[in-house]
Amino acid sequence: MKAPTRTTALAVSALALSLSGAAAQASISTTAEEMEQCYGIALAGENDCAAGPGTSCAGTSTVDYQGNAWTYVPEGTCESIQTPYGTGSLTPIERP
Repeated sequence: MKAPTRTTALAVSALALSLSGAAAQASISTTAEEMEQCYGIALAGENDCAAGPGTSCAGTSTVDYQGNAWTYVPEGTCESIQTPYGTGSLTPIERP
């Protein structure tokens, strides 16, 4: 059996890349309009924004479940997300 030619190898590679891109795009099922800000659920450094005085924004929360830092979650799920301190909130919350 002959080894694949360079053209065949390039065609196979291009097909694999296009299929992996299509799969990645298909896995993105939630749009920005379907997301809401949920406070008190982000781990330290993993918030999307709002982390209070002395912080600049995304990735600046300093402790896990910081009450004034939010993360985007699918709409309608925030208040059902459980943390060691209770559930997520649609508004900033006090944490011990």
